[in-house]
Formats: sequence, C-alpha cells, structure tokens
Amino acid sequence: MAIAQVEFPKELTAFVEEWKTKPGNLIMILHRIQQEYGYISREAAETLSRMIDLPLAKIYGVVTFYHFFKTKKPGKNRLAICMGTACYLKGGQALLEEARSILNIEGDEVTDDGLYSIDAVRCVGCCGLAPVLMVGDEVYGKVTPEQLPEIIAKHRN
Repeated sequence: MAIAQVEFPKELTAFVEEWKTKPGNLIMILHRIQQEYGYISREAAETLSRMIDLPLAKIYGVVTFYHFFKTKKPGKNRLAICMGTACYLKGGQALLEEARSILNIEGDEVTDDGLYSIDAVRCVGCCGLAPVLMVGDEVYGKVTPEQLPEIIAKHRN
C-alpha cells in the first residue's frame, strides 16, 4: 500500500523543523497545519509523522481528542455557532438547528456545493452578544433564527 504524501510549503516545513524537538510541539504544529490547509488531512498527518518521527496513531490520537482539529475539509464559509452557557441559554441550540435545516446538513457535513459547514463551538468570548454566530471572522450577535437566511445568503458569493 502506497503511503499518501503531501509536500508542505517552505514556511510550514521550516515551522515543523523549528518545533520538531520542543516540548508540546505536536499541538503547535497541528495548529499550524490546520491554519495552512483549513483541516488536517490524512496525507498531511502522514507527512508530519515522517518529519517528526512520531507514529501516525499518536498524531490521530491528538487530532481526534481535541474538537478544534478537523479531519475533513470545511466549507468555504464555516458557521461557528456558540453553544457556551450564555449563548445556549439565549437560543444557541435553536440557531444550530435552524442553520442545519436551512443548509440541509448534519454534524460536520459540508454542503454539496462546498460553500458551508457548521460547527457548534464552546465559547467565542462574546457572551454579552448572546447568542453569537461567526461566519469566518465575522461576528453576529443577538442572532435570531429568522435572521439566519439573510446572514447565510450574504456569504454565498
């Protein structure tokens, strides 16, 4: 069976080499890989495994333990719906359900056109604006389910 490979860009390779022997290196490197690609593909994990001489199983153990890391390519527009205490109490669950209904996706699926994915996140630090939705880096506060179609449509282009 052939081993899948991806060639990291020079900057990412340099980062991996710099962090290769430092304590706590794996999480820092995985964050940087996800920043580069938007997720951690199997090919990227295998390349990293060879670069830092760490079994692929250990890398996947970390990737699957932390909810922040994604193993599937997210949609071009990632909807992050806050489910922290304040947001949850002010309607976060209703936002999550409505967004999934509008986009016709569940869990960590991506819409057929590749434009949208939804993540229920723990807290985005905007509790005073609860419930909060982020699309990419754009924050929407005090969102109601009725506002979702317009917000989603705004990011379609």
